Amino acid sequence: MEQGAVGVVTGASSGIGRAIAAELARRGAQVAALGRDLEALERMRAEEEIDPHAFHPFRLDLDVGTGMAEFASTWQERLGRVDVLVHSAGVHHRGLTAQTPVELLEQLLRVNLVRPYELTRLLLPELCRRHGQIVFVNSSVVHNPRAQTAQFAASKGALAAYAEGLRAEVNAEGVRVMTIHPGRTASPTQERIFAQEGRAYEPSTLLQPADVADIVVDALELPRTAEVTEVRIRPMQKSSP
Repeated sequence: MEQGAVGVVTGASSGIGRAIAAELARRGAQVAALGRDLEALERMRAEEEIDPHAFHPFRLDLDVGTGMAEFASTWQERLGRVDVLVHSAGVHHRGLTAQTPVELLEQLLRVNLVRPYELTRLLLPELCRRHGQIVFVNSSVVHNPRAQTAQFAASKGALAAYAEGLRAEVNAEGVRVMTIHPGRTASPTQERIFAQEGRAYEPSTLLQPADVADIVVDALELPRTAEVTEVRIRPMQKSSP
């Protein structure tokens, strides 16, 4: 990662977003870490031993849009530029269609699609100017929707389609666009999903956030003769002894 490059990461207070933000900082980037929990972002800075001069926390709640206007008005003054935009924030829902009100589907679409679209539009002129890169952290459910995942899969499928179309728009401007589809990854969200499924949560058997972060940042550092457009990554399937 180029020294002084600026990465904007949503969902940076936990899970994959946190791991990507930390890895970008370790490789020399300035990081704008966006998340709902400002205190968690501040703890992350200390726990990950990130240079405080390279870490810029912003409170941003994608569900209600709290913090979007403030970020829009201050990012240029505080960061100066944007080279990488990583969309890692998202919301999950599990339930049957007959038992899921339309308001929950609207929330999924708002957080998983509309807000990333809004933030992308906000930063797109700068990303084009910098020949930047955009990463969408999606889900393996897009390729394998199951019962009780229809609404979540629909929101993530729409995000995947948007990323494909966006790439066709901005490649000519020198902007790379990548979607990564992780399988089950150790995170607070996945712990809640296991509880909903009535299963024991064993994070050591799942994909680790750092695994996803390494893939993402390695792809960002590829020479400009190549572009990773899509990655599917899952926990290693171990056979029984």
